[in-house]
Amino acid sequence: MGALPKSHRPEMTVAAFLDWDSGDRSGRLWQLCDGVPTAMAPTSEPHGAILGELSGLIRNRLLATGSPCRVIVAPGVVPRVRAADNVRIPDLAVTCAPPSAEARLLDRPVLLIEILSRSNQAETWSNVWSYTTIPSIAEILVVSSLARRADLLRRQPDGTWPEQPARIEADGTLDLASIGLTLPLAEIYRTSGVG
Repeated sequence: MGALPKSHRPEMTVAAFLDWDSGDRSGRLWQLCDGVPTAMAPTSEPHGAILGELSGLIRNRLLATGSPCRVIVAPGVVPRVRAADNVRIPDLAVTCAPPSAEARLLDRPVLLIEILSRSNQAETWSNVWSYTTIPSIAEILVVSSLARRADLLRRQPDGTWPEQPARIEADGTLDLASIGLTLPLAEIYRTSGVG
């Protein structure tokens, strides 16, 4: 992750960010964190493989059940807290809102997924806690790209979030109630090389 140097750090709004040209021609994604545009590091091979597997498994489940929901890769989402100066970019999201050709930000996500790498742990958990402020979110999944394990946060019936995520170990079962997907955690690591 790389932020702009302090001398170039404008306090930016979401509207300005969406119209902003970073000048970066590398293809990197940028997100807006508390008014500061921040570059996201390229993904590692295991990260990309896990992303591909998860995307495919979720898509297949949504198709098989005839769900109107859809999986989106690297969408822009706006947390409710400091909404005017934050656009975060999770690895994957599921929304059941109708598609819009003009939308630049994802509307009403129900599930957000982050893939945790050694270099992005602080940034990822900062994003996760900001996602809990989005009213439509039912679950947030954080998948490790270093070991076969995941952490799942699920909104409780009273609308609150647990203080700690539920840990799913290598031989455990992943249960995403928000989209009705249950599978062995090992399936998402099938092509990652992560043991």
